[in-house]
Parts: sequence; C-alpha cells; structure tokens
Amino acid sequence: MATNKNFEYLGNNFQIQLLNQIILDKEFSHSIIDVIENNYFENKYFKIIIQMVKEYYTKYEHTPSFDTLEQVAKSELQQETAVKVVLDTIKKIKDAPIDGVDFVQEKALKFCKQQELQKVMKKAQKIIDGGEFGNYDTLEELVREALLVGSKDTTTMDVFSNLDQVLDEDYRHPIPMGIPGIDRLLKGGLAKGEIGVILAPTGVGKSTILTKISNHAFNLGFNVLQVFFEDNPKVIQRKHFTLWTKIHPDELSEKKEEVMNKVKEIKEKMPNTLDLKKLPSDTKTMTQIKNEIRKMIADGIKIDMIVLDYIDCIVPDKNLGDEWKSEGSVMRGFEAMCHELNLVGWTATQGNRASISSQVVTTDQMGGSIKKAQVGHVIITVAKTLQQKEMKLATIAITKSRVGDDGVVFENCKFDNAMIDIDTESTTTFLGLEEQKEERQRQRVKELLEKRKERENQKTE
Repeated sequence: MATNKNFEYLGNNFQIQLLNQIILDKEFSHSIIDVIENNYFENKYFKIIIQMVKEYYTKYEHTPSFDTLEQVAKSELQQETAVKVVLDTIKKIKDAPIDGVDFVQEKALKFCKQQELQKVMKKAQKIIDGGEFGNYDTLEELVREALLVGSKDTTTMDVFSNLDQVLDEDYRHPIPMGIPGIDRLLKGGLAKGEIGVILAPTGVGKSTILTKISNHAFNLGFNVLQVFFEDNPKVIQRKHFTLWTKIHPDELSEKKEEVMNKVKEIKEKMPNTLDLKKLPSDTKTMTQIKNEIRKMIADGIKIDMIVLDYIDCIVPDKNLGDEWKSEGSVMRGFEAMCHELNLVGWTATQGNRASISSQVVTTDQMGGSIKKAQVGHVIITVAKTLQQKEMKLATIAITKSRVGDDGVVFENCKFDNAMIDIDTESTTTFLGLEEQKEERQRQRVKELLEKRKERENQKTE
C-alpha cells in the first residue's frame, strides 16, 4: 500500500486547522513542532508559515502569537506580493473553525509518527546492508523516539528546586472569592490551576455566588472571563451593577444616571477586564471552549480567572458510552484547561432531588455523576429551606477542600440573591459537617421513637 508523502490527502482545510492548533495549543505544538516538516504541507505559503513558526519556536521555545507571526512575515519576507499572500493566509489560519480539533491533532501526530518510523526503517536498512552491527543501539533509540511522537510530557523536577518560592507564605497566590469566612478556610481562595465547584439545587443561588466571585476578583485587579449559558447578558450586567452601586435591581432603571456614573467611574479606574461571554447550552464541548479561550489569549486578552455558569451545560467531547464517565470527563477537561492556561476556575453543578429538601447539601447529592466531585479542588454547597428563603438566609458547607479546611457548615448565613450579599461571618452557628450529620441522625431516631410510642399508646387505649 502506497504511503502519503504529505497532508494533501487530508485537504486544504485540514492543513489550515493544523496550523491554527500549532499556534494556539502550546501542549500540542510542543509535541509536534520538532517532527513536523515544511514539505508535509501542500501549499507554498503554508510551508513558509510553518518554517517561520519552527524558527521562532527554536529561538524563543514557544510558538508566536498571530500578531507576532504577522510582524515576522513583514520583516523577513522580501517580496511585497508574498507578504500580502502570507498575511491573508495567516488571517485564514487565525479564523479557522475549532470543530474537529481532536481529529486534526490525532491525524497530524499519527502522520508525523509514521514519517519518523519510515526514516528509521531506511536507516535500519542501511545498517543491515552495511553490516554496521555497532549501530543497533542507536537504531533502537531512534525507534523509541519515533514511537514517542505525540506522547504527553512527564517532566519531573528535583524536590529541592525553587526552595525560596515553595517556602514563601503566599506560595499559591490565591484569588479570594469575596466571602471572608470561606476565604479564610481556603487559605485565601483558589490559586491558578485549581478549580472550585458550587453545588446547589435549582433556584438556590449558584449564579449569585459565581457572579459575586467574578465581581470580587475584578475589583482586586484580576482579569476575569465569566461564561454563561442560560442567563441573558443584560441580567448578568445588572447583577454586577448592583454589586458596585448597592442599589436594588428593581431600582436600577429608576436611578439610571447614578448607576451609569458609578459604572463609568469603575471602568476608568480599573485597568483590568471583566468580560462576559454567552454560549449556547448543550452544544459546546470543553475542547471548543478551550480553543475559543486560546484564541482570546492569542489576540492579547489577559485572563486570570474563568467562571463557568455552569458545567452541566457543556457536552462531552466524546461519547464514552456511560453518562457518568462522560460527565466526569467534562470536569476533568475543565481542570486540565485551567492547569494548561494557568487560570483559576470556578463553576457550578445541580444537586439531585434529595438536595432540594436537605438542610445541608452534601457531595453525594450531586446531580448525575459523582465523578464530577472527584475532580474539583474545592466543593461548596448551598441549601435553603423555605423559611431561610423568606428570611434571605442559607446554609453553606465546604464539603471538600484540597487547599484548606473542609467538613465545615455555616448555618443561617446571610444570602440575599437580589443584592448578591453573602456573609458567612454573621452565621448563627459554625459546625462541623459530621457533627451536623450526627445531630440530624439523633433527631431522626428521636422522632421515630416518639411515633412508635404514639402507636403503642393508641393500641392500649
């Protein structure tokens, strides 16, 4: 069977998408840049662009952004016509669709691995024909390297490295969520590469907490991307305006001038950004979202924190044949994205039916796959009884934390959805989760015994 010499058999669009991924996906470019060659591309200008990318990577140890690539083309290419065509081609690559990313990367890596193995086969034949038996070890190493094309980097590090940074009191550099009692238990909040999950039944206040987290991080000078699937963008904007002005949402329009002046003041004062992004529900995969964010970063948009409202609206990249595994893969994808792009990640997930009537929501009341809970660094739950809703209160629990204390319950916290006012410092009780469970169990046993006594008394009468 004849072997393909280049990517021509995969088509022009494939090659455009491949170049897009080499520039945007740092992990992918690192795995392929040393083995991909100019002549693998069909188009003359594709060859020019990949050569510029490879040379830049060799010099700076990372791929150039699209803006940088355009500057390189303008400075290095001599012919004016060639510059124009290359710039137009770079724009096409930049605007390439992000669908089918996994297919493109998999096919490209497989092709490069085949080419590397073919090179090794030719060298092997020369060794055999020449009787150069001393080169067999070299051949074995070349085969091993060819087979490792596209493999994940398993970089190790010396445990004694970076001692000053590791022992620094603020070694994680966390971003607070804006709820002092919880921030204190989380040792200052979440750091980049870590993800937090808000677990609550429908209508309790997941979006409220996520908006408060986004707003607080922005107020501290961080760049925040708030992604949502169900709310109207204007609703999210109004929530932020309420946080900044302390004006009730029902009065924002009435006090329009006051609100506008305050918002303009904040905009002029703050050099960082708070970007809102509306996405369609149940159509986007985590890979697609990651690539959209990569494009934003490549365009010069800085992001320190991403807030996804909420994770259940994202579809799995692949059908794993098991709904629970698929849901877990979405959360793992979110964690991997935050780690790769160096972001703090916050999201939310629905509680199951049992969570609706619970006085304290626990991790096992997470809707769908419990695998989602295994991934998160921090899980914070919110419960509201009817009485608590009426009194603008809630019970908040830290059910899981890899960064600080967990198993802690804040009972009857201030939780005003309209004003986005959450205060664990004013809680009436501060209890351990296990203590809460034991107390509820004792109460349940007491109730059962009382009912049994009532039935026995009725029988004797």
